[in-house]
Amino acid sequence: MTITFNPERYKELLTVYLPKLIKTEAENEQALAIVEDLMHRERTPEENELYQLLITLIEKFEQEYYQINQQNNPQSMLLFLLEESDKSKTNLQAVLGSEILVDDILYGNQNITSELAQKLGNFFHVEASLFHD
Repeated sequence: MTITFNPERYKELLTVYLPKLIKTEAENEQALAIVEDLMHRERTPEENELYQLLITLIEKFEQEYYQINQQNNPQSMLLFLLEESDKSKTNLQAVLGSEILVDDILYGNQNITSELAQKLGNFFHVEASLFHD
């Protein structure tokens, strides 16, 4: 038995979910919740089409949104890595040499130089370029 795609059923799904270009973090969270729901069930062909559409929209948003933030905000990247690695501000002070310097970087009062970027890259085991403006 071949399961066929039903355009009317798909139209009903589109009407319920109203997928559109994702422009905010809240819209992204909504789309992710729908995808999460669809991910954990046996999908009809129409649901699978909606699932694929939402994944495409989410990927587009995240590539644009997170790429921009990464390129323009090394401090955000540093905070993110600090949180994700379970390392502390004290660990950073040991690497960078000063509590004042660490605070200035974290609060955006001090730019991350190439030398500091290299130290941070080594510390987090990532490319130093993540910390450059």
